Amino acid sequence: MKYIDEFRQRELAQKLAASIQQEADHDRQYNLMEFCGGHTHAIFRYGVQDLMPANLTFVHGPGCPVCVLPIGRIDNAIQLLEQHNVILCTYGDMLRVPASGRKSLLKAKATGADVRMVYSTQDALKIAHNNPDRQVVFFAIGFETTTPPTAVAIKQAEKQGLKNFSVFCNHVLTPAAIQSILDSPEVRDIGSVSIDGFFGPSHVSTIIGSRPYEFFAKSFQRPVVIAGFEPLDVMQSALMLIRQLNQGRHEVENEYTRVVTREGNLKAQSLVAEVFEVRRVFEWRGLGMVPNSALQIKPRFADFDAELRFQLPAIQASDIKGCECPSILRGIKKPTDCKLFGTICTPENPMGSCMVSSEGSCAAYWSYGRFRQPENKTDREGVAV
Repeated sequence: MKYIDEFRQRELAQKLAASIQQEADHDRQYNLMEFCGGHTHAIFRYGVQDLMPANLTFVHGPGCPVCVLPIGRIDNAIQLLEQHNVILCTYGDMLRVPASGRKSLLKAKATGADVRMVYSTQDALKIAHNNPDRQVVFFAIGFETTTPPTAVAIKQAEKQGLKNFSVFCNHVLTPAAIQSILDSPEVRDIGSVSIDGFFGPSHVSTIIGSRPYEFFAKSFQRPVVIAGFEPLDVMQSALMLIRQLNQGRHEVENEYTRVVTREGNLKAQSLVAEVFEVRRVFEWRGLGMVPNSALQIKPRFADFDAELRFQLPAIQASDIKGCECPSILRGIKKPTDCKLFGTICTPENPMGSCMVSSEGSCAAYWSYGRFRQPENKTDREGVAV
């Protein structure tokens, strides 16, 4: 169990917690944003927050691609089913995300639409091969991590001459979202959200490397530490961020050296660059319209672009009334600040994407029962602080 058990050792966790308690300046506040939902779940699952000093707060960020996908894009997918009678292939997390009119892909499937859950792009290609008389659309979603497999599928479809396969592309770019957060009025002007440093995404960084974050560290003077997903990874990364902040540094450091390099996966980057190009603007749930923040299929592969093949219109749609997902995704509010959380919004009956996604903040709060605990912390003697 190398790289698993050794990153969950209790003794090491206690030593790291002691170092953090010792090195944290108790006269200042540390607000550290984890961009990735995997980090959020690690923090809650292993009780990492409870080992931190009272003046260190984890700010939950966008979380995952499912959380940030706007309702209008799900409406487009339902439109493909209802108006074009396609076979829509999608990952499991997308099935229950609410669309307009309380619809979802799962509800569309229940009324007869052909929605199929797949585990990979290769599954979608196989379905296209097995159904030559039907149009098959792969609902592509993900940060930089899942983009290379989509590029591979498009190239394979071209090579195999698949005329009934296309991709509804919703791949988004992490660095642009980080810049949008740092440029937002809540962070820059109003100051209602204070972000002192970032935990850099793990899986994303295996593809793009650590170099893209250097711009944010320099331009916005915020330290970034690429962190692994295990509890000791998060704790070590928190210690590295504290040290940078105490020393007045704002650099990119890599805690996840066993997987991430500065240059990233050059072969994957080349593959993505061959098939995709940057969109001028794309809507993110919670962040609004973000420039240069998503990918679209290049003209060379236009035959496999579902948006062009089916002439999908841009749809603007509002979130469910009362749902605080947009504010939660920006770190302005916590799941417990939402009046729907735990009442009408539960994993069995999700109102927003933050509860649907396995990496969403609301799902993490619910799964690990953090909302049942008092907000105030206690010191080692059990005294409230």
